[in-house]
Amino acid sequence: MLADTPLRAEADTPTKAVSRRRKKAPSCHHCGTALTDHAMRETGFCCSGCAYVYRLIHESGLDAYYRIKDPITAPVDATVFQPQNADWLAELQKNAEAETDEKGSPHTPHNQAATTPRQVKRSASATAKLGIQGISCAGCVWLIEKLFSQIPGARRITVNAQLGHMEISWTAGELSLPGFAQKLASFNYLVGPHDSSTAELESRALIRRIGLCTAFVMNTMLFTLPTYFGMEADFPYARLFGTLSLAFGTLSMLAGGGYFVRRAWAGLRHGLLHIDLPISLGILGAYLGSLYGWAIGEETYVYFDFVSTFIVLMLIGRWAQVCAVERNRRRLLSLQPRPQHIPILQPDGTLQPTPPERLQPGQILELRSGQILPVEAILETHASAAPESDRALSPASLAASTAREVEFSLASINGESAPRRFTAGQRIPAGALNLSRTPIRLRSTQAWAHSLLAELTATQSETEHRNPLLERIVQGYLIGILGIAALAALFWGFHTGGDLLKTGAIVTAILVVSCPCAIGLAFPLAEEIASVALRRRGVFVRSPRLWSLLHKVRTLVFDKTGTLTLETPILQNPEQIATLSEEARSALYSLIRDNPHPVSQCLLEALLASGPTPAALEGDVLEEIGCGVSLGPWSLGKAGWKAQEADGNARSATAMSPQAKGSATLFAYNDTPLATFHLADSIRSDAPEAIAKLRALGLEAHILSGDATNKVQATAAQLGLAPAHGHGQMSPQDKADWLRTHAPSDALMLGDGLNDSLAFDAALLRGTPVIHRGTLAQKADFYYLGRGIGGIHALFEVNAIRRRAERVILIFSVSYNLLAVGFAALGFINPLIAAILMPINSLLTLTLVSASMKGSKLQLV
Repeated sequence: MLADTPLRAEADTPTKAVSRRRKKAPSCHHCGTALTDHAMRETGFCCSGCAYVYRLIHESGLDAYYRIKDPITAPVDATVFQPQNADWLAELQKNAEAETDEKGSPHTPHNQAATTPRQVKRSASATAKLGIQGISCAGCVWLIEKLFSQIPGARRITVNAQLGHMEISWTAGELSLPGFAQKLASFNYLVGPHDSSTAELESRALIRRIGLCTAFVMNTMLFTLPTYFGMEADFPYARLFGTLSLAFGTLSMLAGGGYFVRRAWAGLRHGLLHIDLPISLGILGAYLGSLYGWAIGEETYVYFDFVSTFIVLMLIGRWAQVCAVERNRRRLLSLQPRPQHIPILQPDGTLQPTPPERLQPGQILELRSGQILPVEAILETHASAAPESDRALSPASLAASTAREVEFSLASINGESAPRRFTAGQRIPAGALNLSRTPIRLRSTQAWAHSLLAELTATQSETEHRNPLLERIVQGYLIGILGIAALAALFWGFHTGGDLLKTGAIVTAILVVSCPCAIGLAFPLAEEIASVALRRRGVFVRSPRLWSLLHKVRTLVFDKTGTLTLETPILQNPEQIATLSEEARSALYSLIRDNPHPVSQCLLEALLASGPTPAALEGDVLEEIGCGVSLGPWSLGKAGWKAQEADGNARSATAMSPQAKGSATLFAYNDTPLATFHLADSIRSDAPEAIAKLRALGLEAHILSGDATNKVQATAAQLGLAPAHGHGQMSPQDKADWLRTHAPSDALMLGDGLNDSLAFDAALLRGTPVIHRGTLAQKADFYYLGRGIGGIHALFEVNAIRRRAERVILIFSVSYNLLAVGFAALGFINPLIAAILMPINSLLTLTLVSASMKGSKLQLV
């Protein structure tokens, strides 16, 4: 597609060092994703979205981004080509600037009035807090700040990459928030409402604990070191140093150890053996033993420094686990309004934006282009429902609302790949997407509570998932260690004639030396390494339960439209765009830029990826439903449409060339064809190979789709699946019922539309390739980006390596504990030596994790 464009020429002439790197490992110039087929390698990009953003960055003079960004980032999402609904942003800006006007300019001293009211307004600074999706590295933060600084009226921006938030200030009246949001969207960053619930993340709280405990352990070591260097017990400051070591050790216990103790206690209250229970026992045993040694003045039992060190190591391990999950969740805008507010016609003729939860039967709705219908409604015949004095409707809106036919996409609710045409008076189901260029009027027939969309968008509350494997490990660990400690106490109590000091020292040594590092430190580290490896392949883990359940999966269930196939059709002959003149490119851009129809979206991707964004032509774009669109002499639509319209069918479609018939889309000037575009639905490029690899792992694959059965079975044949594995014409409930009947406990469901929501609830695990629609991304255990599904195979491959590494860790941990606990029980290890062995074992365990995962053929670290 890009072979003859200036962008391709630029991509082919980088420095020699970069050129050599790309020859060794071909990767996308923008995101760094591996280029898996010949077409990708020819263009140098994994998708048209990456090509488009790469060109925009260079055109904006911001190519330094590629020297700052991480080597591998997420591929560009299809939303860069789609207009964003920014009504809520316009309202937010209006309120922010109104608040600024009430307070006056913060830059004008209270005792000095501005020269004129207009001067006050110009100098007033409005502020807003927003959420932002798509930040993956420091380069993203730099790019967002630079883009903001290029906008007139911009003053200050602060981007919080950790929380996915940004705070901006601008000169009131000189900057458009919707325009800024659209600009960011074109660079693959989506703006959403500020989510105050993420103001305090668990990882941030853990960072504070780690910081405090690190300070405490340093002070504890400071006052303990004199003992190691020969300080005698009768030294004047010995008792003071011991007391200070106790104080800082106690603070470390409260700040860090308390985190694990509280979580373990909460688990016991609910009848669960939490993975923090053995960690808590080890910390408490070590601390209480040290406290006892300090109280009786026996320095050989005091080891607060090692207790504090162990706490810091455990906290770091937990932080790595929590941070990995939060990082991927921050890429999603959980509060992005889905569906959007719908304007409702009021008795006075005005339109009032209304949240879907307040919709009731009988209301007149205005559904805008590209907007989702939240409730079932009847398409109105004309706009007479609104009085002539209605100023809220634009001429385009009035013209659209008189249309007797409208096209809707039902792909997200029933999987139909082709748009469906509705006429006035017909019922349109909830979840339908308006494909017309202008708003339409509908009369609602149900309340939101009874809408199918309300059922599909309902999210289940997330609770911490119980991990049976870890629970069994914890249970076995506790029974074994506590049993050995009890037997050792009985034996040594009898053998020493009731010497509590000796018996207590041995029991304490057993509790201290028995290190639960495999659970508290090594397992989270292995999961973090695996998550990083998956991010390099475009797969992002969202829920920690994924790792504990993935090995149970035996059945893969795919939706078809948008999951196995791409969301928009593929342009089969992109070279046609390269033949257009600059004026023709501008005309084509004007016809398709605000059109949500799949054909327009496909052509827009190809046009924007092939060269600079054309200038739009002036004039109104007219649409004839089911035929095409026109702007003056320019037209785009079905072959023969404009010719038939112009001279009463004097020229028919049969007079066109064979290439212009059938599914061809004709671009013409005064009925003279300029280009004929051939589009086709296409499965994702690597889908056949990826599914073959997954089946080789022993997994069974099925397709569940609302599309026609013959289309689903044809797709199954392309993927090498038997016709019986392609299930068509299935409703959302049918999909969920199939999962509960055929794979109730071992299915991984992969889908992208609202029609997959109920199936997600029935599946063991869930994944989605689409994160910009909101609902499924919040239910998914993971999501994957890019044009292929190779990340699914990588998920199982990486998980197999992680499980092998964890088995190695368990073997090492069991061997260590058998030896260490055995020697402690025999009295060969005192509490001090046990406290020294405990952090050493932690570091050895971490080294073993890294070595085990690095030694794999995938080189995860």
